Amino acid sequence: MDVNECRVVDSLRALFTTERVVFWHDTDSQFAITLESLELGDDIAIMRLEQAPVLAVKRQLEQQPASQFLLYSTSAEPDAAADWLLDVRLRSKAFRADLTTLLIENLGLTSLALAPYIRSRTKFLGAEARRSKLKRLVESSDGEAELDRKMMAVLLRSDESEPLTIAHQLLLGLWVEGQPRIGEPAKAWIDLQGYGLEPAFWELMQRTFGYQSDEPALADLWLRILVTEFARTISAEAPYSIRHLLLENSQLANNATILAARWRNDLHSHAAYAHLSAAVAQMLKLGELISGWHAEDLLECMTFAAVERQIIHDLKTRVMQLGGAALGDVQTITARRRDGHWSNALISDASDEIRALSACYDAIEAAAEFLALKERYAAGFSFADAATAVQAYRDELYRFDQWYRCFHFAADKVEPMGWGVLHELRDAIEDAYSGWFIPGLSSAWAGVLAGEQGLLATWRVPGMTPQQDFFDNHVAAALSGGTTKRVFVLISDAFRYEAGETLVREINAKNRFTAKLDAMLSVLPSYTALGMAALLPHQSIAYKTGDSLDVLVDGQSTATLESRNAQLARYDGIAVKADELLALGKTKGRELVGQHKVIYLYHDLIDMLGDKQGSEGQTFRAVADTVKELSGVISHIINNLNGSMVLVTADHGFLYQESPLDDASRAALPEKPAGTLKAKKRYLIGRDLPANDKIWQGTTALTAGTTPGAGSADFWLPKGAMRFHFAGGARFVHGSAMPQEVIVPLITVRVSESDSARTRPVEISLMGFSNKVVTNTQRFELIQTEPTSNRVLPRTVRISLRDGETPVSNEQILTFDSASSVLGERVKSIILTIRSGSYDRQKEYFFIARDAQTKVEVLRVPLKIDLAFSNGF
Repeated sequence: MDVNECRVVDSLRALFTTERVVFWHDTDSQFAITLESLELGDDIAIMRLEQAPVLAVKRQLEQQPASQFLLYSTSAEPDAAADWLLDVRLRSKAFRADLTTLLIENLGLTSLALAPYIRSRTKFLGAEARRSKLKRLVESSDGEAELDRKMMAVLLRSDESEPLTIAHQLLLGLWVEGQPRIGEPAKAWIDLQGYGLEPAFWELMQRTFGYQSDEPALADLWLRILVTEFARTISAEAPYSIRHLLLENSQLANNATILAARWRNDLHSHAAYAHLSAAVAQMLKLGELISGWHAEDLLECMTFAAVERQIIHDLKTRVMQLGGAALGDVQTITARRRDGHWSNALISDASDEIRALSACYDAIEAAAEFLALKERYAAGFSFADAATAVQAYRDELYRFDQWYRCFHFAADKVEPMGWGVLHELRDAIEDAYSGWFIPGLSSAWAGVLAGEQGLLATWRVPGMTPQQDFFDNHVAAALSGGTTKRVFVLISDAFRYEAGETLVREINAKNRFTAKLDAMLSVLPSYTALGMAALLPHQSIAYKTGDSLDVLVDGQSTATLESRNAQLARYDGIAVKADELLALGKTKGRELVGQHKVIYLYHDLIDMLGDKQGSEGQTFRAVADTVKELSGVISHIINNLNGSMVLVTADHGFLYQESPLDDASRAALPEKPAGTLKAKKRYLIGRDLPANDKIWQGTTALTAGTTPGAGSADFWLPKGAMRFHFAGGARFVHGSAMPQEVIVPLITVRVSESDSARTRPVEISLMGFSNKVVTNTQRFELIQTEPTSNRVLPRTVRISLRDGETPVSNEQILTFDSASSVLGERVKSIILTIRSGSYDRQKEYFFIARDAQTKVEVLRVPLKIDLAFSNGF
């Protein structure tokens, strides 16, 4: 039995303590169905007056004088003149069960004036499950509007009954099985109609949004909410063709902004918002309406993905037309949009569309950076000597390779969407890199290599470690100092200098980790077998006598992990693959490392993918994955294996271009010269090779420190970025003498407990605010109190106005990542929209900023809300 039935039973039992016969005229038939289930006791007989003749009833009453009877009827009490049971009635009691009153009491309501309303909602209240859920939401002072709203919440299976939540849940019904169904009735809507709550809902929407229509519909409400938010967040006038769709009440229209923003921030219903907003954008032909608009006109608008695409198109056009001069605009606009919705890294996993839009900004920004750098070197490249050239590459020129990689890595993420927005930019960047930078750098670098005193004749750069001296200069030197007991050496095949700089930035963002970037001059030819041998501890490096060109270290082969392990064992060391060490975990990893002083870890992803025709197109993705994997290995070494020093380097770098090569990139090599033992795209090795002034040539005795004579080999290299042949893929290459191939990173990672090695996010502060909100849209300015650095990291915060934990505004995201020392350049502003409603002018509300990742509150400022115009629900 439910609560109401229990109360009826209790009341009847109380009557039967003094009465033998009780009459119950249930004229609303409220208990006609459940009458037999009332547990009155075995000694009380229930007789339905409509089902038994009156004389039979009187006879039973007379024949059982000791028994008690409940005489139940769904008809009204008859007139005395026509009442055949009048004599019984006069000496008995009448029972009346007012279900409405019982329901009011059961729900915890205090006003009996709600009785007519409660009777009008008997269909909804007829089920105990619905009544129970409703009771949890009801407050004693609730009136009809509040109760209707809470009944809607029950039907929508929501724990919240505030109007925006009700609207959100019902509008979600327009999205069915992953597809927008605008115009089709949703199940929740049909339920709401079935319980007579449709008029109450539209009244609620009028009070909440100011929505009115002769033929109200969910699809129309959704259309007007989005159009209104769009119009309120652009800085231009709304297109004339959609103005008639705006919600007219300017104060209540704030709630359209609040609802749309709240929906976008809800990851559980993000897909629904994306599809339903796209359906509206298509209906409005929004792409055509805003075609040609500038990004600044749309900067604060997050309503439609079509807005994001127009901003991206505008920025791409600026970069195409202005080149590097567009960089400032690109950075400012991109930063704001990344804090918005459609390209926010915090929710990039939400959809393919968001990932692609975010990648568009990455690509455009990389292109603008590349072109700005290009303009600084409009006069080309010129180097006085090798040391100057190497330093120029290490200081800045490597960024051409880095921005080129970042552009294509980002652009490749966009391609699966089938968008053509970056195609022109691809061509422009490709022409600038492969048609200008590489040829220009090649020409200037050739001047460094050539001549009797050129780099090729000495293969030494002052202050720069030759690769073959790596172990003595860096590993042995660290161990001999006495403070370092163990050195981990992490070697990643083809991990070039610009990628090393990326890794250093990532490592320096980690708490207690410090990373320093240096460089070595690789062996020449710059290929794996020779480079890996040079990095090992050794007394001698030599090519094996004969035609095999096996590289020997101290007379032993080093081609396999086992052979390298054997060589390292002579120096109290061990060799292991990086992924195998990770797989061992903490305990077994420590056991493997044991008492060894030197641990060489080998990693191979870039060369494995890049050096194959079928996968060379994945080179830049492999670089990104390598940075992530190396960072993980370093963290594992330091955090789990007690490592305090890690050296990261490579056997060689690489050259890569996206566009296919043509015959102009092929070096003239009609046939292999006599004495050739190995011929690759970027190098040719043999013995007693003839002289040829069309190529670079030399001996490994000079460029790799191999044993002179039979232990060394001669080599030919194509000049610049040329290839000897294209067989097996030619876009990814290494082996010759370009800076990207021979300047390899040398990263020293240490762990420190000092305060200077600890990272922390930047601090922020609210500036110039009067602590009173007087309009429904309020601008706030925040300042990043210090520049970012290796140790002071960017911070992303979510900002809103709150009453306790209840938001009274939309939520905005801001990222503070400026490295500028100029205060004015570290100021950011946002506009918060205050929810329409009544606010206590004396009450404290709060401006609150919370870290977007940790959810920790980083800023709380009290304020008063004193709106000139306010509307209650």
